[in-house]
Amino acid sequence: MNGGSRISWRDRYPDEVTCVRCLKVYDQVRLDRMLWCEDCRFRARERAARYGWFGGLAFGAACATYVWFAIRPTDLIVGAWTATLVTAVWIGQKVAREFIYGGMRFRNARAVDAVPPSLDHDIE
Repeated sequence: MNGGSRISWRDRYPDEVTCVRCLKVYDQVRLDRMLWCEDCRFRARERAARYGWFGGLAFGAACATYVWFAIRPTDLIVGAWTATLVTAVWIGQKVAREFIYGGMRFRNARAVDAVPPSLDHDIE
């Protein structure tokens, strides 16, 4: 090792680095290893949470189908089965959200959140 000091991934980049998602320039310490800024991570998490509800609803529907046809619940504990299915949707949403966010990170699409610059002058 070079004099006992560890080499970090940050040592390979200059002090100011461009976020790969929004194309804004930030100080190096404000970006993570995949060069995403905090705002882009937050927006990706929000987007994953919205899409995660579809996964949660699909999982809840699969659980409801299983309960209806395989378990055949009685009318005595309808509230308990409803609570179980609501919990299945909630847990399914959390799991789907993490898979979707992980897929976004793995894919690492460039300039997804970039806003094109506006033209300040009129084109004649």
